[in-house]
Amino acid sequence: MGLLPFAFAGTAFILIGAHEALQATFSNRKQDSQSRSQSSLFSISVSIFSAFFIINSLVSLFDAHNSNDAVGSVLQLQLISIALLFLSYSLLSLFTFPLPLPSSLLELLAAFAFVEEFLLFYLQRKDPSGVENRYYSLLLVPIAVCVFSTFLELKSPGSAFPKLGRGMGLILQGTWIIQIGLALFSGWVAQGCSLHQLSRGNYTLRCKGHMDYHRASALATLQFNCQLALMVVLSVGAYSVISAKNGGSLESSSAAASYRPIGFAEMQQLENSTNFTLDSDDDDGEERQKGTVVEHGNMNGHGRSH
Repeated sequence: MGLLPFAFAGTAFILIGAHEALQATFSNRKQDSQSRSQSSLFSISVSIFSAFFIINSLVSLFDAHNSNDAVGSVLQLQLISIALLFLSYSLLSLFTFPLPLPSSLLELLAAFAFVEEFLLFYLQRKDPSGVENRYYSLLLVPIAVCVFSTFLELKSPGSAFPKLGRGMGLILQGTWIIQIGLALFSGWVAQGCSLHQLSRGNYTLRCKGHMDYHRASALATLQFNCQLALMVVLSVGAYSVISAKNGGSLESSSAAASYRPIGFAEMQQLENSTNFTLDSDDDDGEERQKGTVVEHGNMNGHGRSH
């Protein structure tokens, strides 16, 4: 497949994730027309990205067929099915404005696509001794974040945090895809491991011995931990800056936008309102009880005088 498709796919994931996170952050401060135009641009970008995946998988499918690689053919068919789900999601999002569709239906379709992507990399074990399995197992972490965020958005559609979490998951998924491409096709992997390619879309990264395999797996884990730590630092910094500009959290921006200060008419109504007292029912009860005690005292005193 080469490094170029991995670099393109990773960059597309990063851009889509960044747009998703920024749209979730500033959605309450945008006008409806601007929000619709950016949503259309987002859907068009996802459509182009999904179409690229379909074309690339079709080319790999024909190459696997010519190389008599049955495993490679099945793998590309799975990738095409996932790309078709994302393409359907983006196309249905484009037709949301002329033909209104429930947002829960679109999010459910996206959830199915992320779940299928998770199962693809979870069950992909073409070569048990291949180091690429370690890279694919670490890729499950950002995909799981996207799955959880999408289901959370189904439960709380008005919240901005599910979109923000899915955006961060897409960004991490894009950076890790670029790292996978570098490890497979540029030699940025532990010494003693080399790439074996059966077809354009079916390859494995084999090592000479167990020590080389464990060294390469440990290097992959270290690379992922560094990217995850960088992502956490960037997300916390971006959230603090955005919260400071919004004057609070993401959820309070909508409340702040709907706030209206009290005007002169409201102040006049408060001034012309009737007087009120701080006496409560308990105070009235205590006064009645005191009056009863005084009355009984007078009666007892009068009785003794006679």
